[in-house]
Amino acid sequence: MSSARKLGVWAGVLGPLGLVLAIVSVVSLWTGYHGSTVSSDGMSPTYRRGQQLVYERVDGTEVRRGDVVLYTAPERYQFDAPVMQRVIGVGGDHVVCCTGAGEHERLIVNGKPLAEPYLSDGVADGMHRPYDVKVPKGRLFLLGDHRLDSRDSRFFADDHGGTVPVDAVRGRVSGDHTVPLLLGVAALVGVLSALTGLGLGIAALAVRRRKQPVVPPPWAVQV
Repeated sequence: MSSARKLGVWAGVLGPLGLVLAIVSVVSLWTGYHGSTVSSDGMSPTYRRGQQLVYERVDGTEVRRGDVVLYTAPERYQFDAPVMQRVIGVGGDHVVCCTGAGEHERLIVNGKPLAEPYLSDGVADGMHRPYDVKVPKGRLFLLGDHRLDSRDSRFFADDHGGTVPVDAVRGRVSGDHTVPLLLGVAALVGVLSALTGLGLGIAALAVRRRKQPVVPPPWAVQV
């Protein structure tokens, strides 16, 4: 196989393959993951004001108890930006506040004390406003990790016990950035592969042109 043909074969493999890899990776990143900046202290100390984070676009029916989600509730907060809080109860759960006091205060979920190591100062409520909520199907009960500085489900008890519909969820905060990082690397590899394929294709054309025999014009004098 000639060198020009070899270059052409590699160009035909690397170029399209790299282009497809780059497009698929970029589309997956764009549609599956987004970045956000923490704008309040309601989730401190887990997520602090000004912190950059990555969240995964998921359907609200996919979230589970303990997940940190971003959701929109403009009728409550009078703005359209996503709010970040933790899922304490899902449809069918029974959430009661509280047992104990101070650092020993605990929420009761489905009859059992809820361990919450992420709480600010270990305070599970601190508002001295007991509540007893049975989470309706298709809804979520949400609280901030900084219970003394979070305007969450506790403040909207008249609206389905403070719960929000699952379709209000816009994403789930991911502490593991492995997948988006791999997608980013794949996109970069795809771009480099596509450019390499393009370069090899140009090189193959150049080699072919150099090897083409020079045909003298019919009027040239033959010696």
